[in-house]
Amino acid sequence: MDRTVDPCVDFYRYSCSGWIAANPIPPDQSRWDVYAKLTADNEKFLWGLLLDAAKLAPNRSVVETEIGDFFTACMDEPGIGKAGAAPLQSALDAIAALKSMRDIPAFLGREHLALSGGNMMFGFDSGQDYADASQVIAFAEAGGLGLPDRDYYIKTDAKSVEIRQKYLEHIQKMLELLGEAADPAKAHAQTVMEIETALAKASLTRVEQRDPHKLFHKMTPAQLQALTPAFKWSDYFAAAQVGNLAVINVSEPAFYKELENLLKSHSLDDWKTYLRWQLVHSKAAYLSAPFVDANFDFFSKYLRGVEQQPPRWKRCVRMVDEELGEALGQVFVAKTFGPSTKERALVMTKGIEMAMESEIKQLPWMGEDTKQRALQKLHAVVNKIGYPDKWRDYSSIKLTRTDYFGNVERATIFESRRELNKIGKPVDRTEWQMTPPTVNAYYDPQMNDINFPAGVLQPPLFDPKSDDGPNYGDTGGTIGHELTHAFDDEGRQFDGAGNLKNWWSKKDAQEFQVRAKCVSDQYSGYTVVDNIKLNGKLTLGEDLADLGGVQLAFLAWKAATRDQNLQPIDGLTPDQRFFVGMAQWACGAERPEIKRMNAITNPHSPLEDRVNGVVSNMPEFQKAFSCKVGQPMVHEHMCKVW
Repeated sequence: MDRTVDPCVDFYRYSCSGWIAANPIPPDQSRWDVYAKLTADNEKFLWGLLLDAAKLAPNRSVVETEIGDFFTACMDEPGIGKAGAAPLQSALDAIAALKSMRDIPAFLGREHLALSGGNMMFGFDSGQDYADASQVIAFAEAGGLGLPDRDYYIKTDAKSVEIRQKYLEHIQKMLELLGEAADPAKAHAQTVMEIETALAKASLTRVEQRDPHKLFHKMTPAQLQALTPAFKWSDYFAAAQVGNLAVINVSEPAFYKELENLLKSHSLDDWKTYLRWQLVHSKAAYLSAPFVDANFDFFSKYLRGVEQQPPRWKRCVRMVDEELGEALGQVFVAKTFGPSTKERALVMTKGIEMAMESEIKQLPWMGEDTKQRALQKLHAVVNKIGYPDKWRDYSSIKLTRTDYFGNVERATIFESRRELNKIGKPVDRTEWQMTPPTVNAYYDPQMNDINFPAGVLQPPLFDPKSDDGPNYGDTGGTIGHELTHAFDDEGRQFDGAGNLKNWWSKKDAQEFQVRAKCVSDQYSGYTVVDNIKLNGKLTLGEDLADLGGVQLAFLAWKAATRDQNLQPIDGLTPDQRFFVGMAQWACGAERPEIKRMNAITNPHSPLEDRVNGVVSNMPEFQKAFSCKVGQPMVHEHMCKVW
């Protein structure tokens, strides 16, 4: 903390300046905060587990053998360096062998399997049916871009123009690494940019994607085929080994109409160029140093401001977690996560759900019918704490100690097959979308569950040795945050079963929108970096969850400690300790480059706004610190939804 700062002027600096001063951003990071530091601590611990698992001991378990051999292959820099671009050769040969546009669908069907959902031209995956969340259907999605967002191709400000020029230079460099001469590589980079720009212009914005109705367009395979006559979907499905498709959700039909135009207007050679670029772009991180370095220099150093590559061991730990996360998670959980931690987190979660129930019942702006449906949804929420009830079985993947690229590709194909095999089947509601070591949490509106991996339930975020005030302020606020997502601008459109279904009266929906607009308008006034303002419509869901989460956590903490004689600690009253705990999950700093990117791509507000924006709407905070009207931490028009 920095107690020389007035908490009523800047509560974030009051709570966090000391931490920020003592924790400068490491050169291999674009941002550094409490979550990032705990993630780094976890990575060091996982490194130790993987070093042990990599030893050729006769008593290694199946999962230790899997993660140990994968890690060993990843750490083999000399072997990876010697291979150069050779691991791409079979795919490059397949691109070169394309004789006509009619050959592209079958090629993509095979290649998408090695891209886990694909991104060449478009994406194809499985997902829960918006109309019937108990069933899994196929999803055909927009994609095909190399830059992080469609806005990068469209915005006309000087920085965006500069980024596009740097991107062209990067594409050229990567094509040269594949063996092209400079002049053709430069011309080919322009071809790629033309195709990607057209795809970007036909894609929905991130704000538009927050409306699930704009992403829900069920079609038969015949209807999808009619949308793109130049692309033979039966060839794609056969190559991807996807059969018996009754229905496909085409998330962005306008994108596929533009894809059809591009298939007709660009030559086969143009598309071969595009496919070569997308191939090397998607695989660069698993190749030799020249590819890895070029990829880092543009996407991390230039776009995100990261000064240097993370060490090899750290990159390999992340890859094991990404590709074999539940195998690594089993070893992690056995060493770190006890039943007492799980029980305490569940008790806190139940208390926050009770606070939400009480708040819904007392809402002055919501009618009784909508309240009853809201309570039905709340009572249907499933809490997942720590790790899955059943672990994923990776034993069918061929993993060796000497073929890193092959290991990644085979693991990716395994995951693609696993996802595509779900199509036409009932949803498995026991699945997790995060691995156990992950320092994060999430709410899934179609599963209607909140998920807290073991990795996030550790000090300093969740400390069993600490008093309840900061624990409820920090982890309690996060639990409340995820629960509030069930009722934010996006989550509220799904019912308790996870179906996209309107359960609101017209009047209650209008009342919600008025209160949500208060939050959106507030955050749209914040400056991200330079003269770039926050997009309050993009961050609305997270801002609503931040505000509602802390309000619920405060109520739950008060209920949990109702009969306790709480006393000041370290010169802070119990209420002050709650709010400082709430602020200190967000202590950290971000490089200007990543702030600029986040303004376009990130649905979360900057760290300081996620704290100050919340407390400025809470009379409980203002009472705790004796803040007065007119001070910055007292918002003139206080926003409250839940």
